Amino acid sequence: MRKPIATTMLGAASFLIFTAMVHADEIRVLSTQATEEAYRELVPQFEKASGHEVTTVFTGTLDANKRLAAGETYDLLIMSAPSIDEHIKDGKVVPGSRVDLARSGIGVGVKAGAPKPDIGTTDALKKTLLAAKSIGYSTGPSGVYMVGLFQRMGIADEIRHKLKQTPTGVFVGSIIASGEAEIGFQQVSELSHFAGVDYVGALPADIQQFTTFSSGIIAGAKTADAAKALVKFITAPAAAAAFKKRGMEPG
Repeated sequence: MRKPIATTMLGAASFLIFTAMVHADEIRVLSTQATEEAYRELVPQFEKASGHEVTTVFTGTLDANKRLAAGETYDLLIMSAPSIDEHIKDGKVVPGSRVDLARSGIGVGVKAGAPKPDIGTTDALKKTLLAAKSIGYSTGPSGVYMVGLFQRMGIADEIRHKLKQTPTGVFVGSIIASGEAEIGFQQVSELSHFAGVDYVGALPADIQQFTTFSSGIIAGAKTADAAKALVKFITAPAAAAAFKKRGMEPG
């Protein structure tokens, strides 16, 4: 019986990456949450193939920046591409080490079982927001974009009193599922499969914003080579399916 092509390719990738490795390392990773589900699927495969151990802290963008500023030590950083670039400029990430993993648009969700509002056009979304009792958004890249979008749509003042921003590291899906937010916005990869949330869809194409999430080697990393091997593994062609099924576009 033939093995699935993806499995065969992943096995080949593993062989090419790890045949030269002679010892196992612990790789410490600091990551924001947009790529978390795909990453959690792929890392056990990497650990099995390489013998390395991966320890990962998942948190929000603001908290990740605070951890780095406080001097916490890691080998690999996964964040939005602009954030990686900023950390290259401030000397925390090695120049030339940025690798793009995947990109995600912004999605819309409501509490499971609630009527799904019309978000098919920008005008329909505007009407939905004006009618909503409460609106959830994040402190991450999607939240920053949505605040600007509300202003461009000319409704920022009208909806200001019903905006609910989650603390760093807290998924918008959690306040949608609890009923605290009637409608909410976050990266498709973070919202589309969240328990207790019915995914409505992505923002209309004319106002959609895609964010690329990337990795970078932390300056002074103790296991830089092993971290590079991890990045190579999760960006191999056979790994693309893990990102695609979470609504992300690999690369």
